[in-house]
This record gives sequence, structure tokens and C-alpha cells, in this order.
Amino acid sequence: MATVKLTNVVKIYDNNVTAVHDFNLDIADKEFVVFVGPSGCGKSTTLRMIAGLEEISGGTVEIDGEVVNDLQPKDRHIAMVFQNYALYPHMTVYDNMAFPLRIKKMPEDEIYERVTHAAEILGITDYLMRKPRALSGGQRQRVAIGRAMVRDSKVFLMDEPLSNLDAKLRNQMRAEIILLRKRLDTTFIYVTHDQTEAMTLGDRIVIMKDGYIMQVGSPEEVFDRPGNLFVAEFIGAPKMNTIKAKLVRGDGEYHVAACGAVLKVGGEKGQMLRDMNVPTQDIILGVRPEHMVLAPEDDANAIDCTLEVNEMMGSEYHLHVVTDDGNKLIVRIPTITLTHDQRESLVPGVKLKVTCEGKVMHFFDTESEVNILYPCQAPIK
Repeated sequence: MATVKLTNVVKIYDNNVTAVHDFNLDIADKEFVVFVGPSGCGKSTTLRMIAGLEEISGGTVEIDGEVVNDLQPKDRHIAMVFQNYALYPHMTVYDNMAFPLRIKKMPEDEIYERVTHAAEILGITDYLMRKPRALSGGQRQRVAIGRAMVRDSKVFLMDEPLSNLDAKLRNQMRAEIILLRKRLDTTFIYVTHDQTEAMTLGDRIVIMKDGYIMQVGSPEEVFDRPGNLFVAEFIGAPKMNTIKAKLVRGDGEYHVAACGAVLKVGGEKGQMLRDMNVPTQDIILGVRPEHMVLAPEDDANAIDCTLEVNEMMGSEYHLHVVTDDGNKLIVRIPTITLTHDQRESLVPGVKLKVTCEGKVMHFFDTESEVNILYPCQAPIK
């Protein structure tokens, strides 16, 4: 078993700056949990408190039911992979991976077996006698992961391990971490500022801002049912379009008045609004770029706008438009859905109409910024 439990964990630095506020989270055995958020949100600090590299100002951290607040990092049965690899430059790859085992005075034959087995899994067998300076960034990161693997730890902690790699290597290493997780079958806690990594790696995602948990959920939950405006805009690329609008109830039906257009809210979300008896009110309307579509020129209920920038991304177009009342939106259009003439017509300055269906709309309270249909239960500041 390798459960991790954080209860009311707080981190306050000497200058009375609170980096982490009342952090509560239960991590199950063999779960892959990702802490994600912008720089300075407290995610790495929380990870370092779990590892024992940062002193805990309040609350408790438990690993397998044992409170580890006062235990040294070496006694917590964890392995950590750092952003900067943290390899010894004067040692070979083999010696770097063997180092934590030699500290424990493990027999050399067992060290050899563990190191060579980890090297085989990671595809670095041919580099065991090289020094770190002779390796690429991706190879160095594999060595750092291998050094953590050989320790046979209960919990793997990873602090932005891919941030120093280029985009192509990040994609490759992300896939390798998924495969590695299946092979090791242990508990992972992974820190990143990259929401793509969070979405592709995590069983659950912990989204943080200013030291607070904003939402905890599966990738599907935080994408489809963001509990508040911050989560909605942080998860997804390009970020969600948000517009000041009015939710109008009339004759048992709901419409959204936005950007001079009237958009019907039908289907499941319309029924949810009726069931909750939501009154007419000002809202922040959220619609993801991929859920907006070009509307026919004669659609009187669509949003009138002007194309400012057209980004051709290969498989899709990112249309940056400005509405007649000054709102800026992004519309993602799959290339395959456009005819040659339509593609040729998408030039800056052209007038367009865009719309969306009610089932893809998100409604946020203007004051609390909480999702009206899926309010987040996590503490929000």
C-alpha cells in the first residue's frame, strides 16, 4: 500500500507569507495525481512538504497511515525526480543510479541487478558508462527517473520533470511516463504548470491558485464541469472564451443574451436550469473555442463579428474574432470541415457569424465566479 493523506497542511514562510492554505487531499494506493497551476501557486511547495524537503507549518502528512511530519526524507519511503535532473557530473550513469543503493550499503550484485533492470526499461543501457555531460536532456531525465526507480519506493514524486525539454521530447517523455507508471504500479504525485501534461497523465488533477485548491477531479470532470471561472480558463488550449452576458428565463425556457445575439439553452443544461429554478440574472458565459461554430449569414440569432487573425494550425484553424460590441473570441474550426473556397475567404477583416449550442455553454456567477450548474465544493479565495 502507498496511500498519501494531507490534512489541513499549511506552509508559512518567515516573512509571514502563506504559500499553502489548509490543503486537504487523500491520494489512493497506485493513483497518479497531478498538481497543476500557474507559477507561484504552491504546487511545488506542497510536493516538497510531502518529500520532507520543506518544513510543514501546520497540519499533517501521512504516508501509509504513518504521520511523517518529523521524518527525514530518506525515511519516508519516497523517491523524487527533480526539474534539473540533479545528477552528479563526475559519476557515470551507472554510478548515479547506484548511488542511493550504495548509501544503504546494499550488496553490489543486487545493485547491479536493479540498475541494469531499470536501465533496460528506460532504454538507457547503452549509456551506463557515460557521464551526464555526454547525454541529451531527455537521456539525463531518464537517468534521473532510473535513479528514483531503483530505490523501490512507495511513492514517486516528480517536480516538473519535463519542463527543460523541447516540445518534441516532452511529448515523447510524457508517453514514456505513462508506460513507466504501468510497469511500476505505484503511487505517483506529479507537479507541472502544463495543463496538457496534467490532462494526459493524471487519474485526478489538483488545480491550485495562490496556495488554495480550486478544484480536484478527473481530467474529464475539470474539463467538462469546471467548478469556477479560474479552472475553466486554465484547463483547455486555447483557453475558454468568456463573455459578460445575461441568462434569461421566460415561459419555462432559458436563453442567453450575449454580444447582441440570443442563444437558446436547450437539452440537459436547460433542464438543469429549470430543475434548479435559476432566475434571470447577469452571468459570465463560457464557451470553449472548439465548441463555437461558423453560422450561416442569415442566422439572426448568431453573434456578428470580424476576423482579426487567422492561425492555420494544420489540422485546424484558430480564428481570432472581435464581436460588434468589442468582445474578443477564439473559434477553432477543423480544417477538414472547410471547403477550399471557405479557407480562402478567411482573411482578416471579413465579416463572420458564430454561434454555439446550449449543451456546450458554461454559466458562471458574476461575483463568486462559481459555475452555477456545477459549483465547486473546494475552498476558493
